Amino acid sequence: MVSGSALSAAAKQAEQLRKDGNIYFKKDRFGAAIDAYTEAITLCPNVPVYWTNRALCHRRRNEWLKVEEDCRRAIQLDYSSVKAHYMLGLALLQKQELDEGVKELQKALDLGRGANPKGYMVDEIWQELAKAKYMLWEHASSKRSWELQSLKEACETALREKHFLDDSQPEGFLDEAGISHMKQLEVLRQVFRKAGEADIPCEFQVPDYLCCKITLDIFCDPVITPSGVTYERAVILDHLQKVGKFDPITREPLDQSQLVPNLAIKEAVQAYLDKHGWAYKLD
Repeated sequence: MVSGSALSAAAKQAEQLRKDGNIYFKKDRFGAAIDAYTEAITLCPNVPVYWTNRALCHRRRNEWLKVEEDCRRAIQLDYSSVKAHYMLGLALLQKQELDEGVKELQKALDLGRGANPKGYMVDEIWQELAKAKYMLWEHASSKRSWELQSLKEACETALREKHFLDDSQPEGFLDEAGISHMKQLEVLRQVFRKAGEADIPCEFQVPDYLCCKITLDIFCDPVITPSGVTYERAVILDHLQKVGKFDPITREPLDQSQLVPNLAIKEAVQAYLDKHGWAYKLD
């Protein structure tokens, strides 16, 4: 049985190795950093930050399978680890496991919002999540377009065959049949154009009420002020910290504690994105 003093000594040594690894990491010496974190893990394998730190080094070296392994271990130790879910999501995207990757990124975003809504990672995670969801939409859109085009061509062929058979009618009916055939083809094309509209970016882009008044980007985490103006949380918090404690639109005094999540707009944004996946594409 290991004594308490021995465990304490091992923990101190592991913590020093973590600090050494951090120094190596900042100097871009990722191999040395990995060695230091690995030693720390050997001494104290139940500390999740050692695993996520090593995963970050693997990420910098594009060793995505190792990133996945370390992140899964970190999540087993601490399910609320934002970094572990985030990097696991990135690793899964590299394997083209888009659905699972999006789930992990969404989990990281939800955890990040709860832990530190104005932290840099929340914005970074949202950027990666938006790109991943756009990829999902793009794949699904391509499949839908191919299916619609195939069905449209089959329907047009069927109409032409029907018109060819109708040509056996007496001569007086031919012009009328031809006109009817052209009308049917036009109606058919209108139906398929309408069916494909959801996959075509709107001419006027995202509606203004779904976008932040400052950045003009679609909302991710909207909050509303007492004046009734809605802003992106991270953006208005940055304004309050760096510019001043006032509403940038109304100029009314404003404190961080007065910001309230705008759930109605958040739901509207999600409903819009669910219908128009192209809007996930960031400029």
